[in-house]
Amino acid sequence: MTTVTSSRQEPDRVSNHDTLRVELGARSYDILVGSNLLADTAKYIAPFVKKAGVVVISDAVVAKHHLSTVLNSLDGADIAHREVIVPSGEKSKSFAVFEDVVEQILAMGIERSTLIIALGGGVVGDLAGYVAASLLRGLDFVQIPTTLLSQVDSSVGGKTGINSKSGKNLVGAFHQPRLVLADTAVLDTLPARELRSGYAEVVKYGLIDDPEFFDWLEENGQAVLAEDGAERRQAVIKSCAAKARIVSEDEREGGKRALLNLGHTFGHAFEAETGYGEKLLHGEAVAMGMVIAHDVCGAMGMAPAGEKDRIVAHLKSVGLPVSASEVSGMHWDIDKVIGHMSRDKKVRDGEITFVMTRGIGKAFTSKAMDVEKMRAAVTRSCRG
Repeated sequence: MTTVTSSRQEPDRVSNHDTLRVELGARSYDILVGSNLLADTAKYIAPFVKKAGVVVISDAVVAKHHLSTVLNSLDGADIAHREVIVPSGEKSKSFAVFEDVVEQILAMGIERSTLIIALGGGVVGDLAGYVAASLLRGLDFVQIPTTLLSQVDSSVGGKTGINSKSGKNLVGAFHQPRLVLADTAVLDTLPARELRSGYAEVVKYGLIDDPEFFDWLEENGQAVLAEDGAERRQAVIKSCAAKARIVSEDEREGGKRALLNLGHTFGHAFEAETGYGEKLLHGEAVAMGMVIAHDVCGAMGMAPAGEKDRIVAHLKSVGLPVSASEVSGMHWDIDKVIGHMSRDKKVRDGEITFVMTRGIGKAFTSKAMDVEKMRAAVTRSCRG
């Protein structure tokens, strides 16, 4: 069960927020969603801070925009803090950066009561969460996601980890945060492309099991991306509530949680071919992957005709790519793209579990993907 409540703060600071609960027994935690929350970081994390203080892990870009706000709040509450700054970008989800961060923090003389704060997007959240899971066999940590993608997806659910040469997110641990602090106002500092990338994960929740939410996004998607306001906040709350509900039912992806991978098997393969860099952002790859999933299922007679076109139209309307052929400078090798899928985390007993669909809001998991139709859909995406 996921509950959503509202909590209005003092009138001189416009920082009212909504609280969602991820119900996981002793590991349950809150997600706070609202504007201008960073300035009150110390107040929100106070229940989890001990004398050992906190270590803030961030990246160079996020630190430039938001680190001082967080540190000023910690100073105002006399919370001892130290910082570790990593390079921006997906390459920080690596063994080398993980080792460097771990050694820096160990050199600080931390204790098991030290709190780790992940201040950044999905890369920082995944890296810092895995660092927290590993140090001294497990430290508490708090997620402060600063991108739309991390606010609506990666900061919630306890998946942490890094990439390897063999693929994305293949090394990691389930380690739930103690709190997620999603300040929607910080999204105004994001480049438009990063914001659109995160929006793909918002669309995903409508396509999984909430067709009414997809309807709403068709009407309000432009407003979600325009600026911090009621529509953006509603999109983040709705997405977090959906993720919280699924995680509460299936924490370790034994069943229903796999639905959150809609489009990701294809998307991760495209990311692997582009080297996990700026050429193709995660949300862009997911958008392309969701189109392929609906294309295959339409070709298999599962999804109604025209629904793929409706999804394509909406993704295009917000500036997201809908086919791999739109990735500049790429000449896709279809065999290599499909080969990447065989190393996906969703492979079980030598078979890939795909997230398939019977239409918008009707996703399900199955190994019964028509391989030839799947290959044809990937080829259509790559060739345009």
